[in-house]
Amino acid sequence: MTKALEGVTILDFSHLLQGPFATQLLGDMGADVIKIERAGAGDMFRGMTFFAKWVGGSQSPNFLAWNRNKRSIALNLKSRKVHAIIMAMARTADVVVQNFRPGVLARLGYGYEDFRAVNPRIIYCSGSGYGEDGPYVDRPGQDMLIQGLAGLIANTGRGDQPPVPAGAGLADQIGAMNMVYGILSALYARERTGRGQKIEVNLLAGMLAHLNQEYVAVLNLGEDFVRPRSGIGHPGMQAPFGIYEAADGGHVSIAMSPFRTLYEVLEAPHLAPYDDLATLFDKRDEVWEKVNAETRRFGTQDLLARLLGADIWCAEVKDIRRAAEDPQVIHMGMIASYEHPKAGTVRVVAPAVRMSETPASIDRPAPLVGQHGREILAHYGVPAAEIEALEAAGDMTVEEA
Repeated sequence: MTKALEGVTILDFSHLLQGPFATQLLGDMGADVIKIERAGAGDMFRGMTFFAKWVGGSQSPNFLAWNRNKRSIALNLKSRKVHAIIMAMARTADVVVQNFRPGVLARLGYGYEDFRAVNPRIIYCSGSGYGEDGPYVDRPGQDMLIQGLAGLIANTGRGDQPPVPAGAGLADQIGAMNMVYGILSALYARERTGRGQKIEVNLLAGMLAHLNQEYVAVLNLGEDFVRPRSGIGHPGMQAPFGIYEAADGGHVSIAMSPFRTLYEVLEAPHLAPYDDLATLFDKRDEVWEKVNAETRRFGTQDLLARLLGADIWCAEVKDIRRAAEDPQVIHMGMIASYEHPKAGTVRVVAPAVRMSETPASIDRPAPLVGQHGREILAHYGVPAAEIEALEAAGDMTVEEA
């Protein structure tokens, strides 16, 4: 075995971010991920992009980010012939992943019970916005909506400005991690019991779980704990926690730090009267303003050197392009690339988990729509004439590399 999940086959019906990120992580570890897309258009993320720009002129960076190490087959899921083929594939598959709205795949004959009927060992992982029942079951479950509903957005931003969402799809990505967590747990359980099971993951539950620290504080410290957001950008932390300006326009984040150490490093003894836990919380906006006035006396690198020299918890605030060039990021080898048949060289973030005996790797680029359909069906014993008939009927599409 060269990779941890070699030999595990995943039928991946998922689209957009949550499900595709989960299956990409499993693919990085060696699982054979068969991405089952819609005939014609494929995954919805193929038609969505950032900055109104396309990689190589035609490929979505959103799709390229979450779909490496997969083979694609594009099918008409409403076709009964296609249904029979997928159920035949399921007899030897290990995992099914989907993140359509609750009930959509089941109505087409691809629910958990349908797969379990042909393979009792199947693990069926279903992702949704709010779960598979309850008052919000029919609502659209999108990342920013979940951030707002769970409380993350209200916790973020300065107190004199509107709340702001995180600048990344945190709810979707946490949902993906929960999918992986559930799938790996179910695979381990199956080794002991021989039985598969259904896994339900939803974005709201995942976001709530990852805000547990904030919930424990608010729910247990009394009603008066809940205060408006502050100038430091976090409602519960005391100064000097926050983002501070430098003389050259850069910014530095400062986390936990003995306040006395900070004002000594900044050569600002007049800040000493604030050095009390209650004062640093009650007057945190005032402290932020005064500390910010001091940090603006130094250039970014000088400020960092002073703070790090005193073991103050701090870091430079970088945009993504500069972060990709950070010496620690380079040292870790976290920016990798793959060759795509239409986008050319695609630079990506490498797998984040390192394993000494079964390392993760990028072995396949994100696929074209249905690119591997013929080879997948041939592997499962579908005759060439039947494959041709599926294509002729529009029940399968193949985009050539």
